[in-house]
Amino acid sequence: MLVGMRVGIIADTHGYVDPRIGAAFGRIDAIVCAGDVGGAHVLEALRALAPLYAVYGNNDEKLGGLGLPLRLDFALDGVHFHLVHQIPHAQPAAGADVVVFGHSHRALIERRGDLMYVNPGAAGRAGFHRLQTVALMRVAGGQVREARIVELGQRLALGKTGAATKRRAQQ
Repeated sequence: MLVGMRVGIIADTHGYVDPRIGAAFGRIDAIVCAGDVGGAHVLEALRALAPLYAVYGNNDEKLGGLGLPLRLDFALDGVHFHLVHQIPHAQPAAGADVVVFGHSHRALIERRGDLMYVNPGAAGRAGFHRLQTVALMRVAGGQVREARIVELGQRLALGKTGAATKRRAQQ
């Protein structure tokens, strides 16, 4: 049985490293981060889990882009990725298999013609999303074998005093 590589996909952390990320990713071989990172500490935490492929998002511009590119093309186990934060910036080259993006805070895994589009949703606390999510992908032999959204749980929003509070599901 061909196991391949396990890839954790994350976006829109906005400076928050959720302690549930490590458990959600488990043993992974690489992390793909689709921007709005929010600080070098997030990049360091992700790199501590696995090799990291990352781009900057619009909210990272005020941080000088954290030294990250706007777009990134790379391959993992023969699967060619095109990584951006905002989908209008995507320029996948011929031969790309997967476009990973963030920005909308809306999780999505969708095939459009020959391309798979993956938005892991938002793993941070800032934004309108109710659930914090990431994605997991397994690639092997030049094919995506599995791609799924993983719920971290209810979004922990920052209250007016800065303390973390659980957002109610009915909001």
